[in-house]
Amino acid sequence: MDFMGSTATAQYTFMGHQPQQGSFLPSTRISDNRVSSDPSCSGIHTRSPSVSWCPAVYYRTAHAEPIQSLNISAVQPFSSTNYFNNIDSSKVPPIFLSARQALYTRYAPKDWHNAQLTNYLASDKICAASARLRSDAIGLAHEKDEQAFKNNFESSRHIAEIINDIEYWESELEKTKDNMKRKIDDVEFIQREVKRLLSETEKPLRIVQENLYEREKRQGIDLVRDNVERELIREVDTIELSQQKLRQMLERLGFQNALNFAGLHELERDVQDKSRARVLDSAAHNIQTTSSGIKFYEGIEYVDNTISVPESWTRYTQENIRRAVAGISQSDELLSATNQLMATIYDDIWSQWNHVNTSLENRLQEEKVAKNKIQSHLEKIRHEIVDVEQTIEFLKKTIADQEAFLQVAQTRLETRNRRPNVEACRDSAMLRLIQEVHDLHAAIADLYGKLRQEENALQLLLRTQSTLEQDLEIKNNSLSIDSEKVMSIRRTFIMGAPEKSLVTSVSFSQPHDLITV
Repeated sequence: MDFMGSTATAQYTFMGHQPQQGSFLPSTRISDNRVSSDPSCSGIHTRSPSVSWCPAVYYRTAHAEPIQSLNISAVQPFSSTNYFNNIDSSKVPPIFLSARQALYTRYAPKDWHNAQLTNYLASDKICAASARLRSDAIGLAHEKDEQAFKNNFESSRHIAEIINDIEYWESELEKTKDNMKRKIDDVEFIQREVKRLLSETEKPLRIVQENLYEREKRQGIDLVRDNVERELIREVDTIELSQQKLRQMLERLGFQNALNFAGLHELERDVQDKSRARVLDSAAHNIQTTSSGIKFYEGIEYVDNTISVPESWTRYTQENIRRAVAGISQSDELLSATNQLMATIYDDIWSQWNHVNTSLENRLQEEKVAKNKIQSHLEKIRHEIVDVEQTIEFLKKTIADQEAFLQVAQTRLETRNRRPNVEACRDSAMLRLIQEVHDLHAAIADLYGKLRQEENALQLLLRTQSTLEQDLEIKNNSLSIDSEKVMSIRRTFIMGAPEKSLVTSVSFSQPHDLITV
């Protein structure tokens, strides 16, 4: 039986129970006071070996064999699991269980002074570590606060730059939208002008068709395919071709204006989106730590509902503006082409109208000349008819006179034929009377021949007179149609001149400090 014991500060390795590492203070659980059942130790109280600070006296047969070196503590309080070891490299003196229960509870003064010094040193080191920790915490707080202010400033600066970009593009979109609206108004104006010009072409077309219808009322030889009729048909072809070109131009203008309205819709939607984004970004820019309504939104930084990047964001607006500017440029080209087409159509119809009028005036002049010639010839025919009639009357009178002389001569012969006997002599008087009768018969026959010729000539003159009078009526009818029913409604050109639409050029400027794609 060995009597063994040790102080609480002795650094031995104890036999049997191995203390838990990382525990620096004795256990505070209730001790187990039991009476030993050993007869030799009856009446001696023992304590649980776990209560290391309470001494105990007992008898035990044991053989002490330390399992560790005496210069190495069984418990390493400055291991990586020790909190104070993380604070400072100085070692805090631990309090360990003795390997054996101490027989008495007395310490040496040196141990007492060493324990006090150790506690003071540990207190100073812990206070210094705490002060350093507090200084580090305050420095970290100031650093993070400064970083938070810097991050907030940088975020505000970036939001302000985005707001400036949005305002710039919004102004560009507004200018382009205003230009597009004016161009749509120009296209609509030129559409109305084209429609008006198309309706105006119906008036000369109706007139030329009426002219052709009226000229079909010409009679006889005057129902001819003259230069006037050819020019009238050419005028109909010109007007119908012009109407076809105007209808095609109306279709092109309508299609272009549909594209312009689509581009305007894209611009308005882009302006509306940018206005909404500018309002939201301005509201976000004005949010401060003192603003009301701010709160936590857990996980909001992981929510990504973006659908574009700065390059695509800029490209989208640039494409809208370029598309609108291209539409405006195409509209300008179409407006110029429409103005040129309307001017050309107006000039063509006006020129053909003048060609018809010139041909009609020439035709009227020809008809007047023909009428005057017919009237002149008719006057001659009438005079000739009068002369022939007088000649016929003269011939008839001459024949009557010749017949009277013939009667005289024949009566003389008949009277002398009643002479008696030898008195019926064929004397010179008898011969002369016979010759006179023969001469009178020949003269009367010649006169009757001339009379028949004159009568035939008179009939021919009368037929010619009738033909000339009929031709004169035809010419009068043609003159009446061409001058009163055709030329009278063509003296004034009833087609109004088209109004030109102004063509304005639109320039597109690239923004500064923005991504150009």
